[in-house]
Amino acid sequence: MNTVKFIKLDKNATVPSYGSACAAGADLYACNGGCDVEIAPGKTVLIHTGIAMEIPDGYAGMIFARSGIATKRGLAPANKVGVVDSDYRGEIMVALHNHSDSVQVVAGNERVAQLVIMPYLRADFVEAESLEDTERAAGGFGSTGTK
Repeated sequence: MNTVKFIKLDKNATVPSYGSACAAGADLYACNGGCDVEIAPGKTVLIHTGIAMEIPDGYAGMIFARSGIATKRGLAPANKVGVVDSDYRGEIMVALHNHSDSVQVVAGNERVAQLVIMPYLRADFVEAESLEDTERAAGGFGSTGTK
């Protein structure tokens, strides 16, 4: 287990936690001053977590939907996957979008997303005259089949 430092920006913030011993994502919790937040159908609301983190260099915090509230209630990050860079020290917030046909209520301290801390590769992009050939070549959007 690696250590990631965080601070509570709100005394009521909940520490990110893993739901099981092998969970890849740590749950992020709503911290909206103890108030419930309503999200109308088709709307997006910024949900505060009340925490800031020090993600190690060479890593990024990827904010993904929680499968339960996404499939059962239609709530998922508006940008599909949020990215928390290692040099960001502000509050982690989740832009939660309501894909359902009814108003959804996010309770105070409810689990709203999950954070996966992942390594990444910074690239030095170099313009070239050509690219190495592959069997797939430029085939995309279903070119490898459906089964």
